[in-house]
Amino acid sequence: MDPQIFKAYDIRGIHPDQLNEEDAWKIGCATARFLPSLMTGYERGQAGANMICVGRDMRTHSEPLARALIEGIRSAGVGVVDIGMIDTPQMYFAINHLKTCGGVQVTASHNPAKYNGFKISGRGAVPIGGDTGLKDIQHLAMAMLHTKGNPTGSFREQDLGAEYKQHVLQFLRPGLKDKKIAVDASNGMAGKALPLLFGDSVVEIVEINFEHTGKFKHDPDPLKEKNLTQVRAMVKRQKCDFGLCFDGDADRMMLLDENGQTVSCDLLTALMVPYFLEKKPKSAVVYDLRSSRVVMEEIIKHGGTPRRERVGHAYMKKAMRDSHAVFGGELSGHFYYADNFCADSAAITMVHVLNVINDADKPISELIAPLRRYANSGEINFKVEDKETKMEELARRYGDGQIDRLDGVTVSFKEWWFNCRPSNTEPLLRLNVEARTQEILDEKLAEIEEQLGKRD
Repeated sequence: MDPQIFKAYDIRGIHPDQLNEEDAWKIGCATARFLPSLMTGYERGQAGANMICVGRDMRTHSEPLARALIEGIRSAGVGVVDIGMIDTPQMYFAINHLKTCGGVQVTASHNPAKYNGFKISGRGAVPIGGDTGLKDIQHLAMAMLHTKGNPTGSFREQDLGAEYKQHVLQFLRPGLKDKKIAVDASNGMAGKALPLLFGDSVVEIVEINFEHTGKFKHDPDPLKEKNLTQVRAMVKRQKCDFGLCFDGDADRMMLLDENGQTVSCDLLTALMVPYFLEKKPKSAVVYDLRSSRVVMEEIIKHGGTPRRERVGHAYMKKAMRDSHAVFGGELSGHFYYADNFCADSAAITMVHVLNVINDADKPISELIAPLRRYANSGEINFKVEDKETKMEELARRYGDGQIDRLDGVTVSFKEWWFNCRPSNTEPLLRLNVEARTQEILDEKLAEIEEQLGKRD
């Protein structure tokens, strides 16, 4: 088994060269040994304590990998509830609805079609990452010499579509006016989830790339502007209220306004701050440290408590729980909700966007305009071998600013700030710069770029 498939937050590799069915069996068996060990006291006596949910996305190799994974789990004496081909947020719902000791989603998220992998969650849909058990699962899986066993664990298939729909649509406020939305499902799981959830509502969905062929018309990554071309054109042509582009497993999305302009995820977080703080005043709101200053300003303005957190869904979800936050937003398109088990859901985000524009009775561009008060570089990657040394050089050069090291190095001044953090998997530094004016941004970005070198 290739140890490189074990990432910071999940397991991922090219099928079958890096990740195959034998690996899936071993990972299933190891996961089944690990997840029940997290159960304590009263939890161990619950009906689902010795059960694991398994779901998969639409990739051509997801079904055989899921079958092998299930056999591995059952060979460890743990039962399986196979919930079929689903979006990843439905897995988080299933774990909580069925009260199992965890779940595994077979998916490679936004990666190209040749990739696959596993997202593992514990009880309550708490993520299992490198710091919370994935290294233990890796150790167990890689120590296995064979894939032979007696599958004594129970097995059943269960369709949770109706229950999942009820869960998601409970957040849709009554009185929704007719809305037309262009949606690019990226040939991913949104192509199954959205017809299920909104097929009989007043929301008219103009469908783009809803087909499941195992191939992608474009990479299922909505953060790349080139992947928004189709939905942008459709918003304009069909005069839609807004557009959405989902990633492969439909846990992330990117919003475009009625003019086809991209709304960055930190601005969408800022837009939804008063909406959530009205429902739960004085609550904490979590945001990742790359986000615009406007997010913190909006949280304070509306009486909330800002909780700034490092990048990554495992850190964001922990911060949500620790601070009893009502809502959280990440620049990568993950949005987290207290009443969704502190987990992320693109479909629930779509529901809340519908509520916000319906309540305001204004187009999204008008709602976002007051939040566009800073100039922002977006995330820029630099190819750097010695990442730590370069970050220390930046910290020394801008030592007269306010410095923190929550994730990489962040330096703040009155008129501008930047964050520079290392990639977990590549020889890259990721830079975000924001300034009060475009002129200041251009000047400071040129200074930092001169020091970091070549863009990737």
